[in-house]
Amino acid sequence: MNKLLYLLKRLLLAVPVFLFGITMTFLVLYKGPIDPVLSILGQDATPEDVRQLKIALGIIYPDGTPVPLWSQYYKVVTDLVTLDFGQSWIIQRGTPVTDLIFNRMPATLWLGFWSVVIALAFGIPGGLYAGLRANTWRDYIASGGGIIWRAMPNFWLAVMIAGLLSAGGALSFYRDFLIPTDVIGTPSALTNMFGSIDVFAGIPLLEAIWIPVPHWGNLAIAIKWILPAALVLGSASMGNEIRIGRTAVLESINSKYVETAKAKGVSGRRIVSKHVGRNALIPLLPVVMGEFYLLIGGSVLVEKVFSIRGLGNMFFRGVLGPDIPLVMGLVFLFIVVQISVNITQDILYTYIDPRITLEDTER
Repeated sequence: MNKLLYLLKRLLLAVPVFLFGITMTFLVLYKGPIDPVLSILGQDATPEDVRQLKIALGIIYPDGTPVPLWSQYYKVVTDLVTLDFGQSWIIQRGTPVTDLIFNRMPATLWLGFWSVVIALAFGIPGGLYAGLRANTWRDYIASGGGIIWRAMPNFWLAVMIAGLLSAGGALSFYRDFLIPTDVIGTPSALTNMFGSIDVFAGIPLLEAIWIPVPHWGNLAIAIKWILPAALVLGSASMGNEIRIGRTAVLESINSKYVETAKAKGVSGRRIVSKHVGRNALIPLLPVVMGEFYLLIGGSVLVEKVFSIRGLGNMFFRGVLGPDIPLVMGLVFLFIVVQISVNITQDILYTYIDPRITLEDTER
């Protein structure tokens, strides 16, 4: 199947997935137990204030009759598809939802990026190491560590690490190590990690091109600040990679093509890099691609525990509001990212393993 045709087919199949996610979120928010009008005005609001706000929010018509649920649903879906997310009802009333998302996105991207880096840097090498030294004490240590990391709930690990790093905690020295930083909140240095050099200043069409220049001090502060939270967020993925990577290596190393390569005199290093390692990446791909969802989604509980002003923390507050336009905008963003990651994963399979073709997905 042509890749473009396959991509179009997957996009069409993604439509019901998108509608299902949006519909379930809509029903939970609009038919849930929390009244957004009373959340905005408070319990002491007058009936006239309530009426005027319901009209402004599109819940009732000016004559007092309720707007049908299907009509509200149609408007919500239409606005989302046209990227009109509306304005926040509660978190920052009157502020465009897109502005809130863009303001909070850098912290979540920074947290997600380092979560993925930590998981990949320790998980994949740990799995390969354990698989190549199966049933040895090194394997037991690596595998046991992976199981422990996978078993620890994120919210519990976040509370434990935050407590250990707090003033008087066993790991409180980390805050003053090399560069004095905190571990709770969002570092102000995050917004000033890079400067820019205008390469073609004054030249039409080219003046938008610039070269980023890191501010090393702010960059170091932002990295050190976010590492504890990133370790928590990446811990489950790291454990999965160790466990699945070990199993994949054991399956590959005992296969016939590896025995043939050994019989031909191929060096062990080449066997590992060309055959074992590459084939071990195939079952790891869904785990690795799933981690990139953290770049946008982040973790609600981790951001809440570490008081990081990111999308996850804002989503948590929006659900409790309920700030319906904000929550619907974030859910739309999360669904689109997840669908994109899944499609990219399927296409990457064809490059990692030549035996997998797009035609196989038809069967």
